[in-house]
Amino acid sequence: MARSRAKDYDDKRSALLHRAAEIFAREGFDRASMSRLAAECGVSKALLYHYYASKDALLFDIVESHLKMLIEAVREADADEPEPQARLHALVAALLEAYRDADAEHRVQIEGLRLLPPDEQDKLKALERELVTIFADAIRALNPDAFEGKALLKPVTMSLFGMLNWFYMWFRDDGAVSRAEYAALATQLIVGGVRSL
Repeated sequence: MARSRAKDYDDKRSALLHRAAEIFAREGFDRASMSRLAAECGVSKALLYHYYASKDALLFDIVESHLKMLIEAVREADADEPEPQARLHALVAALLEAYRDADAEHRVQIEGLRLLPPDEQDKLKALERELVTIFADAIRALNPDAFEGKALLKPVTMSLFGMLNWFYMWFRDDGAVSRAEYAALATQLIVGGVRSL
């Protein structure tokens, strides 16, 4: 008879993923053994293997869970804003808010995805493209004529992601600019640039 899942399985899995992401981000994927991960996560090695058959499986789940959480947050924010600038601002603010307390997961996504087998990379890259497409659609709506027949949408969209993806490297909650203020600033820079194209 198959063993049933504990009621707190998802909570334990989420906590384990977050702690493992912190370890991978701090020490690097190659230097973190399953024994070390188990010890620092406060679980037995047997329990860690109960959740994940390998370190690669753990890495994949960290990145996949992180990307799905980002997509969900952005899709929720995209539901209520028909005006293009307000829509883009809502998306940017939602993404930056979703990054809160997820610096380790974000860093693991950026640095660790390339370490996975090609088929797993493809699955995760599809999620990344889904996220990028949401933003690209919002950016196009700011000035559709500027993108007609030109290969500008991807460079502009990726410029926005350049501003947002490296936010964790310099941002501090007690710094000169708040998360919400930076969301407004990044939106304003993109809106101004796109409308001047």
